Formats: sequence, C-alpha cells, structure tokens
Amino acid sequence: MIEVGADARTWLLSGPTSSYALRLTDRDELLHLHWGPRIALADAEALAAAPAPPERPFESRLDGHEEYPVEGGPRFVRPALSVRGAGVRGTEWSFATSYSDTDELTLTFTDAVHRLRITLGYRMRGDVVERYVALGHEGPAGAPALDILRADSATWTLPVREHWRLSQLHGRWAAESRLQRSELTYGERVIGSRRGHTGHQHLPWVALDADGATEEHGEVYGCALAWSGSWRIAVHQLPNGAVQITGGSGHDDSGQLRLEPGATVVTPVFAGLWSGRGFGGASRAWHAYQREHVIPYGGEVRPVLYNSWEATGFDICEEQQRELAGRAAALGVELFVVDDAWFGARVSDRAGLGDWTPNPDRFPHGLAPLAEEVHALGMRFGIWVEPEMVNADSDLYRAHPDWVQHHPGRTRTEYRNQLVLNLARDDVRAHLWERLDALLSSAPIDYVKWDFNRCFTDPGWPGAPDPQRLWDAHVHAFYDLLDRLRAAHPGVAFESCSGGGGRVDLGVLARTDQVWTSDNTDPLDRLAIQHGFSQLHPARAMAAWVTDSPNTQLNGRVSPLRLRFVSALAGVLGIGGDLTRWSADELAEARAWIALYKDIRTVVQLGDLYRLRAPDGGPSAVQYVLGDEAVVLAVLPAQAYGQEPAPLRLRGLDPAAAYLCRETGAVHRGAVLLHHGLRTGLRGDLDAAVFRLRRVRADQGSGAYSGLVET
Repeated sequence: MIEVGADARTWLLSGPTSSYALRLTDRDELLHLHWGPRIALADAEALAAAPAPPERPFESRLDGHEEYPVEGGPRFVRPALSVRGAGVRGTEWSFATSYSDTDELTLTFTDAVHRLRITLGYRMRGDVVERYVALGHEGPAGAPALDILRADSATWTLPVREHWRLSQLHGRWAAESRLQRSELTYGERVIGSRRGHTGHQHLPWVALDADGATEEHGEVYGCALAWSGSWRIAVHQLPNGAVQITGGSGHDDSGQLRLEPGATVVTPVFAGLWSGRGFGGASRAWHAYQREHVIPYGGEVRPVLYNSWEATGFDICEEQQRELAGRAAALGVELFVVDDAWFGARVSDRAGLGDWTPNPDRFPHGLAPLAEEVHALGMRFGIWVEPEMVNADSDLYRAHPDWVQHHPGRTRTEYRNQLVLNLARDDVRAHLWERLDALLSSAPIDYVKWDFNRCFTDPGWPGAPDPQRLWDAHVHAFYDLLDRLRAAHPGVAFESCSGGGGRVDLGVLARTDQVWTSDNTDPLDRLAIQHGFSQLHPARAMAAWVTDSPNTQLNGRVSPLRLRFVSALAGVLGIGGDLTRWSADELAEARAWIALYKDIRTVVQLGDLYRLRAPDGGPSAVQYVLGDEAVVLAVLPAQAYGQEPAPLRLRGLDPAAAYLCRETGAVHRGAVLLHHGLRTGLRGDLDAAVFRLRRVRADQGSGAYSGLVET
C-alpha cells in the first residue's frame, strides 16, 4: 500500500508489518524519514515536520538523511550517482513529477545542465521494498553523450543506533555462502565482485542489527541486489552514527556507462527488508518474497534429479547413460540429467566447448533417442550447457576468434582452458540464440543446467565505440537469452550454475528454477553452506546432492548414506553418485530416502524455515512448517563424552495443539515441544535423523513428555 501526504510531497509505503517513508523538501531535497515497523501516514508527516538536526562545522546537514545522495553540492557521503558531461561533473536536480498506485511509486527529477532525467522507483512486495533508478538523456540528437561514472540502484538509510552488527555471506569455490557477523565500525565496509559474475567470494546481501538480534527476536535490516555481473555494496557508518547502505551493478570502473541522447538505462533492483522477528523472521520473509515474486513457478515443488557427471566424467556414451537412467528410475528419480561431454569433440575440458551439437560417435542419432528412453522410464530429461564459454580447440573459435573478450596485442587468458564469449556483440547473441533454440527443438528436453565456469580476465571489445559497455551488456544478453528460451520453450526448466555457487542472486533467480549451491557435496561441509544460503534464499531454490563416499571430489571423508541424505533433504534433492557401484543395500536405502523426501518436499520447499541450531561443530537442526505439517532434520557430527544431545526446542507450532510424530506414533503437546523440546536419540559420530510431525486434535495428546527416538 502507498499513501501520499496532503501536500503531495510525503510518501508512505507499507507492507503487512513494516513501513517506508520519504519526504521532498521545498528545496527539492529528497529526505529519508522512516524504515521499520509499520506506521500511519500521520506518523510520517510528523517525522517530516520535525526540526532538522543542527548544522555542525565541516559536516553536511544532508549527509545520512538523503534518500539518494548524488555527487555535487553540500555532500560528503558516498554518492549513489556520479555523472560527467560537457566538462561538468555532478548532479543538481529539480523535482518534476511523481506517480503512485497501490504498490508502486516513481519520483522523477531533471538536471538542466546535463539534460538528464532521473527516476527513482519503488515497489512494495509484501514487506520487501524493491528500489531501482532509471536515467534518460533528454538532449537533442547529436548532443554529447553523458558518462555515467556510477549509478547505484539505491541508498538505504538506517536509524541511529549504538553498536551495529553486520552480517554477510563470504566464501570461495567449494566453500560458498558462509555466514559471518562482525561489529560495524566507523567508515566503510565494501564487498562485491570484480569478476563479471556474482562470484563465490560474496553473495550480494548484507544484514544489520543493532540491539543484539537473535534468530527469532530483534530488529534486522537486510538488502539484496538482483544482479548477476560485477557489483558493489558499501556499508558506511557516518561520524554521527547513522548508517547507509549503497549498492548497485559494477565495481570500480566496470560500472561506467556512456548514455547517448535519447537513450535510457535502468539499474537492477536493490531490495530491502525490515523484520522485527530476528534473523529467522527476516529469512522467512525473504523466502516468501522469492517464491511469490521472483522465482518462476516458485509455488511448485521441484523434482528429484539424477546427474551423471560424477559417475562418468568426460567418458560418456549413449548406452552408458541408458544404464544409469534405468538405475535412477528404479530409485524413484524424476529427472535424469546428462552433464558435460555429450557435444562436439568434448573428450576433455580442452576441446569442444562452444560446439552445441551432439557428438556423433557418442550419440549417433542425437539426443532424441536417449531423451525418449528417459521419458519412457517415467522421468524428465535434462542436459548441461555452458553457452558463454568456448575452448580454443573448437569449431566455433576457429571460425570466430574475434568473438571472445580480448585486448589487442595482449595474451588471451585461458582459465580451465576456456575463453569468454563477448555476449555484448549482436552476432554472438544471435548465434547463441540460434544454436540453443535449435538444441531445445531437436529433442524432448525438459531441463537445462546452465554453467559459467570462469571469471572475466580480458574484458576487451576491440573496435567498439563504447567497449566499457561490455560488462553491463554481457549480463543483459545472458538475461535476454534465458528470457527468450523460456518464452520459446515454456516446458523447459533452468538451473543456474557457476562452478557451484558463483552465480546466485535475485537477478538470476528471476529467470531460473533453482541454483547449484556449491560443487562441495560433502554432507558436513554443506551444513554450513546451506545455513548461510538460507539467510536469504529459500530451500525451493537450493539444489542439494547425495554423492559417493569417500568424497573423492574434495576431502576423502567417509560418511554414511543416512547422513548424506539428511543433509541433502534440506533443499531440492539430487543424486550425483555412481549408481553402478552402489550395493543392493545402498540402492534399497536410497530408494526409501527418496520416497521419504517426496513425502516431505512440499513442506521443505514451500514451508517456513526455522533454524533450530546452527552447524557450529555440535548438533545442528532445521525445521520446516507448512500448515499442519512440520519436518525436522537433525545431524550430530560427533558425540562428546557420551552425552546425549540436548532436546531440540521446536518453533512455529501451535502451543494449544497436539502433534503426532509419524516416526514413532507418539503424540506430543505443542507447548511441550516449544518449551521443553524434542529428544532426537542421535548418538555416536555422523548420525542424522528426520522427524515428521502432524497436527492432530488436542484431546489426542497425552501431555506426557516422551522422548522421540527414531526406529
């Protein structure tokens, strides 16, 4: 809901539990008023009428109060907008117009010197505020272009508090999305990516709390950027204690754009959320927002998949894939995915990338016969692609060596024996669309795992009038390809992958059905990765695999199948092991776990998440609640001194109701489970268990506190 003050210069945006307010002064200064618990329009107008803080020497009365600080004038904070044109740098705007409806607000300003139109956009999506900026060059044809040195999507202003704490997700390949919380000190903390994609090192999200928020209590402010290229988020604590968060696409000079007369550029969305229910409440609000407003078909559950990569590597053939498909179908798998090496001369990672036609020796009749066999087994069929990359040893590169990113006279860097195609070029985009559309039309393909396995290193575009545009244009071309393919092939689902979690953000999730969380499938390592991932993104989007033991990909750890499954049940379940080497007992156990997952996946993928215990070395557990159903996944890495783990105090249950544990048949009072907890019966090392609870009539509860031990 959006309300406008009587003077049409105060605006209040409200969701179910929160409000966001801003005010335009008589000098056309746009000031931030409120972001926090829900307030009335009269409250916002009272904030607007409050006296301004006193001016202090060497300080600006605007700093820490402006909604979108621009470069120029009496400002010393980090500018969200920096423009240069015709020898003049900075911005001095005048208010032009406003528009609002039930859930969207736009405020438009103009800079007469630059002939620049600046529109600030706001959308309410539940308690999430989506913000963006549109810049238009209104000069006549032939007028000089404007250099947009920086155009952030938003600046978020937080109230003055003591002892702010910053939460962020950091990592590297095979160790993504690890949560870190630290005291925010005066000055700036900057995170981002200079790599051309979102990156493994940081997810574009931050959260701040000031009064010691816990998992279920206290105020939490969070911001997340919807962009899959280079990006930057700066958190600045000003000298007066105020905090501002400024973020957008581009890092360093990669954010620069040249704006020609008549052209318009729109920044990606920078979304913000206030929660008064701690980090868990913030996560649940983020998850609901993404399922409803971001992820395609976010309210539908994802199928159990099998991926053949770890079983076969580059040594694949049609008959071998048929055998694996038969074994996967017998387990209850619903989607069979052929990974790398089905195309071109792809017998290793040194050749074939870019030639998206089936290898005639391995698939003599194309992919259609295998896909039809997979369908006959009752499964959907999927493939792996990496369209943005090319091997030097490929037909595509031999025909078009100029199509890759490169600088004249400089060595072309090959990471993983790959070069990056320049998707900013019209001919490259046209070629990829033609090849991918033909591929999806050549066989009954239901699913595409879209990979991106290296960073930008040589982002040159020889001969282009604006080579700097490559950074931004590559991402928009990637988005356009996905959008066109989804429109032309509406039955095909897409997964985003980038060597694991290197391209996970709200921008890519708006165009894909799930993301590959990490190449690390070790069940213990994944607990911390999934814990961090869940701070922002829902289980509905998180691919999680069960692979072989020992874990030969990373650490050689031996872990029981039970632990591997329980760890992976926390997201969209996949199987990635070599099924030809699994024993009859392992196959039977896997079949039972997959059946169990199908029973609980609606609750896991679409329910509310409660993180009961963080994976910090001791027992860890998560709980999902949807309607009358609850699911608890518990893991014990190691038992210390023979001591039984403390009971798990559950959350999100009705204290007046009774709950039947489907594993034991015991009935428990909701109030007892909430206060006294659930005994898991976990013991020893690498133990894990699942508990399914269903609400029943209150008079069925005995009121007794009996421990639940899995049988």
